[in-house]
Amino acid sequence: MKVLHAVHPEDFKDYRTDTIRERFLINNLVKADELNCVYTHYDRMIVGAASPAATPLSLPNYPNLRAEYFLDRREIGIINVAGDGEVIVDGKSYTVNKLDCLYVGKGVKQVAFKSKNENSPAVFYLLSAPAHKTYATVLMTNAEAAKVSAGHQSTANARVINKYIHLEGIQSCQLVMGLTILSSGSVWNTMPPHVHDRRMEAYFYFDVPSDQQIFHYMGEKDETRHILVKNYEAVVSPPWSIHSGSGTANYGFIWGMAGENLDYTDMDALAITDLR
Repeated sequence: MKVLHAVHPEDFKDYRTDTIRERFLINNLVKADELNCVYTHYDRMIVGAASPAATPLSLPNYPNLRAEYFLDRREIGIINVAGDGEVIVDGKSYTVNKLDCLYVGKGVKQVAFKSKNENSPAVFYLLSAPAHKTYATVLMTNAEAAKVSAGHQSTANARVINKYIHLEGIQSCQLVMGLTILSSGSVWNTMPPHVHDRRMEAYFYFDVPSDQQIFHYMGEKDETRHILVKNYEAVVSPPWSIHSGSGTANYGFIWGMAGENLDYTDMDALAITDLR
């Protein structure tokens, strides 16, 4: 399992584009019949993806964890972004279709992933954080998610925020997780931007057309940088960094956090005019 180390904001100011990509971009996650994960030193978050086509995949016990099994001391959030799928949790099967979310708590020993149709395989995005308490496994469909409309077409950021794992939703130790779908003609996410010193965040972009890309912005408010991100790629955001994007077409993205609390609204807002 690849490891991403934490970066100091002063060091970040000297990074070239290739260094930013190396230390924050998570690519090559989604490959047919593979389960791939990256361990980050931001709140010990693990970012991963499982893409079972012809072959079911099981959550492995990586040597990095020094644990009896993957969820020995962890919890995990799973969101499907492609074809209909199935997740088996200690022998119990859950149907997890596109945009559905499954939370699995600490202590579960076996998690396996299947696609209902290998010609239209599922793509399961995974976020896992350390856990101190066991919470029940819960499936939430996209229809059941708490939905908030945000932005406006006039500022090209009309979007619907879908909240799954949060203080008033699925209960967890420290995971907060959901997804945002941009309206047709809108391209900006998380604008106006914000930071939150109390937790990290990761974005995973999906439904990005193959010939389009996302400009993902990061850095401190007065010295921002950007990298180009493709479909099924993720970016890790440190607590000191903004995290916002603008696509050359509309798209969806999964957001996930770990840290001090489960309050989705815990953020320090920044004015667009303060960005540099």
